[in-house]
Amino acid sequence: MKLVRMYTTEICPFCIRAKALLRQRGVAHIDEIRVDLDPSQRAHMMQITGRRTVPQIFIGETHVGGCDDLMALDQRGALMPMLAGS
Repeated sequence: MKLVRMYTTEICPFCIRAKALLRQRGVAHIDEIRVDLDPSQRAHMMQITGRRTVPQIFIGETHVGGCDDLMALDQRGALMPMLAGS
């Protein structure tokens, strides 16, 4: 399974929802980067994604987007193949 990296904040309901979906799909570990604890990480997130909101989710090197983007990917049936590396 590919590495999942997610830029988050502690109280973000969309972050919690995205993490729950990923766990339901078998992701045992999420490399979570808390932008509320380290403002320089938010600046880095904005630089690499062009977005300010959290979560920002990467599967492997691919930027998936936010929670809604992750949910749409799952609904299309494309999340599991992406996690598997297909």
